[in-house]
Amino acid sequence: MSSLLTDMDLTGESKIIWLEDTAALEYVRQAVHGTPYRRGKPSFDGLGRLVGYAELSSNVERDPETSLFHRRVFYLVPHDRDSAPDGDYRTGSPGEAVDPRTVDICRAGEKTDRSQGRAITPAGA
Repeated sequence: MSSLLTDMDLTGESKIIWLEDTAALEYVRQAVHGTPYRRGKPSFDGLGRLVGYAELSSNVERDPETSLFHRRVFYLVPHDRDSAPDGDYRTGSPGEAVDPRTVDICRAGEKTDRSQGRAITPAGA
C-alpha cells in the first residue's frame, strides 16, 4: 500500500514536531509543502488541520525554481476518521495517510492495520 511519499522525498529532515498527541490518531495525512523557512511552524491555510511538520537541517537548500524549502507536513481534514468515525474512512484510509507511530525523520510513514481501520485481534484470542 502506498503513502505516496518515499524516503527519497524526505532527505534533509532533522526533526518531526507534533502539534497534537498522536496516540489516539489512527492515521495522519502526509504531504510535502513548500515553505520559506527550514524550521518553525509552517503556514497551512485551507488544507485541513495541521497536526505536525518536519524541520530541515541547515544544509538543505531552497528549490531553485520556487525559492521554497520542501518540508513534510502532517494533517487531517474534517471528514477523516478522527472527526467522522462512521464516515468515508470508517475503514481504509486516503492514499497519503500513514500510521503516525511509523513516522520518523527521513522515513515516510507506513500504512498499518491500525491506519486502515482493521480490528487488531490480541494474541491468543
